[in-house]
Order: sequence, then structure tokens, then C-alpha cells
Amino acid sequence: MIQTYWLSNLQIVLEDSVLEKGAIRVEDGMISEIEEGEISFESIDCRGLMAIPGIVDFHGDMLERDIEPRPGAFFPVELGIYELDKRLVATGITTAFAAISFSWDKGDLRRSENAMRIIRAVNAQRPSLLCDMRVHARFEVRNMETIDMLNELLRDNQLHLVSLMDHTPGQGQYTDVDHYVRFMKRWMGADTDLIDENAIEKIKAKILEEAEVPRDWHLVKDMTDLAVKNGIVVASHDDDTIEKVNKMAELGVTVSEFPVSFEAAEEARRLGMHVVMGAPNAYRGKSTSNNLSALEGVRNGLVDSLATDYYPAAPLQAAFKIADDGILPLPQAIQLVTANPADAVKFTDRGKIAVGKRADIALVTHEYHHPRVHATFRAGEAVYWDWFMARLTNGAKVLS
Repeated sequence: MIQTYWLSNLQIVLEDSVLEKGAIRVEDGMISEIEEGEISFESIDCRGLMAIPGIVDFHGDMLERDIEPRPGAFFPVELGIYELDKRLVATGITTAFAAISFSWDKGDLRRSENAMRIIRAVNAQRPSLLCDMRVHARFEVRNMETIDMLNELLRDNQLHLVSLMDHTPGQGQYTDVDHYVRFMKRWMGADTDLIDENAIEKIKAKILEEAEVPRDWHLVKDMTDLAVKNGIVVASHDDDTIEKVNKMAELGVTVSEFPVSFEAAEEARRLGMHVVMGAPNAYRGKSTSNNLSALEGVRNGLVDSLATDYYPAAPLQAAFKIADDGILPLPQAIQLVTANPADAVKFTDRGKIAVGKRADIALVTHEYHHPRVHATFRAGEAVYWDWFMARLTNGAKVLS
């Protein structure tokens, strides 16, 4: 049983305003009261700290890198999950969708059968994790052989989010094939001078040939229908054209994830889809693939949520930077990484500091334009507590 307690002398970021000094009562894992000003009864004094809702991360690519940090260097799946879990709560993330990729091509067994093993491991470990970790299955639509696997996982209630992707160069994220080849050379650490130009041209020809392979949209539709029937949100990934956004909407997609063009993002919003972009993109002010800047999307009112993508610290840092730069007021900037992504996945119990919501809370300081998390609470339990909090509270106990 979680002890009832108060967090006092806080600056509190509410849904539409900032309470300059207030207190939050936590009872049985829920927020039961919010008081303005100082309170006279016993509490955990959090003077100098700001309370924001626990971050809800829609899409994080980190788990696969924790399992295989270098090509061929594998670590146990369970170890990768635990290590990522610790990093997430230290950045204020209380709900995370671990994005697990199914293979980009038929021969890549590491991202097909092994993807199922990783997904089942996440679900097996969920009760012992600090963060509420969910599974986001990334389905490459040109590899129909994984459809049966996805259907099996959906029937077994192993998935919490599904996204439809097509990473074939020549469209989507990699419309510019030359840019894709240059990116992959950098990613693989290849010496450009050692790569024969004829070989590169052959690679580009093969890429363009793959782009012409037809997709079986009937099978995709059957899978998305099963997901929707099971209450699973379906997203599209790297939408680049108005036509593609409309195609995704016809399939039952309600979230446009990382649209790569202004026109695609605009069409997604017109259709009532939730638009998610990368927090690293927003923080840096540009895409690594020379596509739509998430920051420009935010400025133009086209972005609903920001996701970690590949960098766990990015949602917190990007939200505060957007507020510091005057692009959005702080409450609205924080919503990009809390209330809005919770709404996208139909979680009504979290994402806001409000009476009746789960006590998913991050306590932060905001100095030198880089916010720092000092404590994270998930359903009222302190799942991250640093030296600053230990000194500030003089060893006060939060749990019974």
C-alpha cells in the first residue's frame, strides 16, 4: 500500500496554467488534492522544484540498441530492458512505448522471429519495471511474411500500438536515394573512398527496383482491422504525400508519425489524425534526413506530440526549449510530451497533474536552459530519486 503524502512548496505545471506555489496530495497512487500556497501540515518539502506530469513517450527506438549496441555484439534481452527502464525514468518518462522493428527484408531474421522474442520479454517483465513500458510494433509493409506474426501477437494481447512503415528508399523518409546512400555510409562507418562508384550505382538501381514491389494492402487492412478491434491504435510512419496520408486513413490509421513533408502533416491534421514528430528533431531544429523540421511543424500548429525517437532526454529538453524560445507557453509545450501523446493512445488516466489522475509526476529544476529531473513518481511510487532529493528531504520516506 502506498503511503498518503503531500509534495509541498512546488511550482506546478497544470493543464492550462502554472501554479507558482502549491502542493499535491498523493493517495493510493492517485492525485487526490491540489492546494495553492503553503500548507501547514506535514509534507515532503520540494522547495525550488517544478512538478510536471510524467512524460508519455509514443515511440522510442532505444531498446534494440541496448540489446545490440554494436553490430553482432548481443546482450541478453532482459538486461537491455532493465537498463533502458532505468534511463527512461531518470528523464521523467513514466509511460514508454518501446518500438520493436520487424524485418525490413525477408532475410533479416534478427528483426522478425527475434522481434517476437523481444516483445514477449517486455510483456513478461512489465510488472517489475520502473516505467510503464508498452510495445509498439513497427511493421514494414513490403514484408508480408511478418503479417502472421503480428496477428498472433495481437490475438495474444502482446501489442499496445502498431505502426505501418515503408523504409524502402525512393519514397517516404528516404525520397532522395543519393542522400540515403550517403546516410548509410556514415551510419555504417564506411570509408567513401573505398566504395566503388559502380557498386553504388548498382545499389541505387536495386533500391529503386525494390520501391516498385507491390504491397498487399488487403492483408495490411485485415491486420489493422484486427488491431482496431482489439482497441489498439494504428499509426503510419514517414508519410510523405497527401495521397499516402489518405491511403493510411482508409486503412484505419489515426496517428501520423513523423510526416516528412509539410503537405503530409497538413493533410493528416485536416483528416483529424494525431501528428507525432521527433523530439530530437524539434530540439535540434532540423531533421537528420533533411525532411520536415519538427520545430517548424510546432510553429505552424501541425504537431500534437513529440516522441523520444532515438534519444530519451529529448522530450523533456525539447518541451522546455520550445517554451524558453517563446514558441508555446510552458503548459502547452509540456502537453506535447504528456497529455497529448496520452490522448493519442487513448490513455485517460495520465498525462496531467489533476485531481483523479494517476500520480505520474516528474520533479525538475530548470537552470541553464536544460531541465534536470530529480525525482520521478509512477502511480505515486518514487521510481527515481537522486542525491539532490535525498539532501533536500533529509531522508524523508515516500513509501510506507
